Amino acid sequence: MTAVADRHFVIAIDGPAASGKSSTAQWVARRLSYHHVDSGALYRAATAAQLWLATSPDGWTEDDVLAETSRISFVPSEGSFVPLIDGATADELLRGAEVTRHVSRVAQMPRVRAWVNSMVRQAAEARDVVVDGRDIGTVVFPEATLKVFLVADPWERARRRLIQRLGRHPNDAEIADETESIVKRDAKDATQTVQATDAVLIDTTYLTQEDQVERIVALAKAVTHRETNTSPVDD
Repeated sequence: MTAVADRHFVIAIDGPAASGKSSTAQWVARRLSYHHVDSGALYRAATAAQLWLATSPDGWTEDDVLAETSRISFVPSEGSFVPLIDGATADELLRGAEVTRHVSRVAQMPRVRAWVNSMVRQAAEARDVVVDGRDIGTVVFPEATLKVFLVADPWERARRRLIQRLGRHPNDAEIADETESIVKRDAKDATQTVQATDAVLIDTTYLTQEDQVERIVALAKAVTHRETNTSPVDD
């Protein structure tokens, strides 16, 4: 009897904008000694590369954005992958307000999404990974070892995002404004933010990030233990 060849493990984390996917995925990857792959960073990089041309976003075409992706590379760095534009990091720009404002438009472009998915799959070819972003458990890795879908109340998502952005606790008026933006973003992203039928749903509204990480790590350890001890065999 010959055991099926070992394969790399993929943990797919999906969810709406500002649900904490990226920070949680990064932490889970560190805990498990996996590599973290943030697919959203590639959408942001494509948006940033296009913004550098100083053209009006209203006139952007799919061909325009796709042409600029040739400037982007996705390289491993200290347990994760980092998008480079023209060989240089641009993290501050990628997380800036202008990119945030226009990234949904870019993410809805089918060929740009195909490019992102291809880059993410390449990153996962030779290592165990925790991947977060859009369509991860449904399109990019439908056979992922573990799929998780994070949700949270829009108000709480807005509060967390503002704390990260401002470095302080926001007031109710600021949270209300951000909540409105998040609800609009949810509507734009609805077709790209779908829970896989076999994903574990985790509502993080009343969970600390530590709690989120502990739950996912426990799930991952249980699944990987089961898979490594029940591998199918050929007679």
